[in-house]
Amino acid sequence: MAAVSTRPATVVILDYGAQYSQLIARRAREARVYSELLPYDTPWNEIEKRRPGAIILTGGPESTLAPDAPGLDPGVLASGLPILGICYGMQLLARDLGGELVPLAHREFGPAQLCVDANDSSLFLGVAPESRVWMSHGDSVVAPPPGFVALAHTSRCAIAAIGDEARRIFGVQFHPEVVHTDYGSAVIENFLHRIAGIAGDWDMGSFVETAIAGVRAEVGAASVICALSGGVDSAVAATLVSRAIGKQLTCIFVDTGLMRKDEARNVLAAFRDVLHLSVIGVDAEERFLARLAGIEDPEEKRIRIGHEFIAIFEEEAKKIPGVKFLVQGTLYPDVIESKTPGSKAGHKIKSHHNVGGLPERMDFGLIEPLRLLFKDEVRAAGRVLGLPKAIVERQPFPGPGLAVRVLGACDRERLETVRRADWIVTSEIDASDDLAPKPWQYFAVLTPLRSVGVMGDGRTYANLVAVRAITSEDGMTADWARLPHALLERISTRIVNEVPGVNRVAYDITSKPPATVEWE
Repeated sequence: MAAVSTRPATVVILDYGAQYSQLIARRAREARVYSELLPYDTPWNEIEKRRPGAIILTGGPESTLAPDAPGLDPGVLASGLPILGICYGMQLLARDLGGELVPLAHREFGPAQLCVDANDSSLFLGVAPESRVWMSHGDSVVAPPPGFVALAHTSRCAIAAIGDEARRIFGVQFHPEVVHTDYGSAVIENFLHRIAGIAGDWDMGSFVETAIAGVRAEVGAASVICALSGGVDSAVAATLVSRAIGKQLTCIFVDTGLMRKDEARNVLAAFRDVLHLSVIGVDAEERFLARLAGIEDPEEKRIRIGHEFIAIFEEEAKKIPGVKFLVQGTLYPDVIESKTPGSKAGHKIKSHHNVGGLPERMDFGLIEPLRLLFKDEVRAAGRVLGLPKAIVERQPFPGPGLAVRVLGACDRERLETVRRADWIVTSEIDASDDLAPKPWQYFAVLTPLRSVGVMGDGRTYANLVAVRAITSEDGMTADWARLPHALLERISTRIVNEVPGVNRVAYDITSKPPATVEWE
């Protein structure tokens, strides 16, 4: 997105491929500091354009001792800016500034007890002398660089933090960004506010204002189309872009036949009548079913769905004069799980139809104004934009829709089976007002398994449906929802009795990680 004339004080986070790098950006925003996440090999002249007030180096899966280890532009160290290295980032600082590192015989992963050795260090002000931290590393610093002192240790890591107060450069071997580290937020806030001197005056209103200005500058007088899915992501993205360019935006809603019960009709009504957006509806159910016929591999499903979406958008765009851009509601969890060029050092988990499923060449440029936000931050942006509660608080739904909730090949019959089961799960949980916490996402999955049952005194051999309900804040990590047994019983009884071809229901009690939210 094009730069705008005014910027809040910014912390630039250089991403070395840690699976939860964006959590660092999240903690910075919680401290009300604007953050931007950039690939680790972004040249200094590009970093400098952000006018950063500080630099954070993330963790990563590689070893700094490897000959081809991801490095750091020397301009960062020469800038004089405050720097915080986390895990790999600390090892990189130690290596490049003259410290000594060794590989560990066994990787340290999990909780550890941190002992602060330098109680007067500005990085550890307000941090208890001993507290729990989260470790995940295979190399270790055994001697800090010249000018640095060791600030903390654990029983297995003699140097768990280093610092040079004069140069305002610090490193921590543990991960302060994760909730498993007791004083992690305090460490990050100390770095941002006390060490870097950045005021905590950024908020979501500032983000929305900057994003609107950026879209307006990038688009100019061109026409833009927006891919509407019906979820909160595309709703917020469309509303934000509409505020920027008004009638230059045309929204396109594609009924793929892969949506939940009554969803296509309700989405069109909401965007036209409530949000007052210009929306074109496209009935493409037959096209998507044809593209998915016989396809069982989930990655292939996502890629085919992504390509078909783009094909339809390109067809519709040709009917609108001057279209040069496509708006998508891509979020950062989509980006890092798909391992796009913007997250070069990450390890791919799965493709998302609006990220990894896009063809390499398209007839228009992409505008993704929410690309650096988590789901809860998108909801906050929606509230700033004045979207109705029913849209802002709508539970997440995957871009490929029910295609990834039918395990194996999709056809109209199997889609209808999971659609009916999903409606029962949704309606029962929505009607339970006393759930605490309310699940963040909940749905049904049609598995490829069949089992023997007894119904009406006769033998059956029918489908197994799995129910998934999770609690989460941002979709990056999640826990399975502890639903009351009576509620689970009602859901199971209704599915078996009301959905033809189903005789067994299972409840998924797996967290993320090791699982993902969706089964595919």
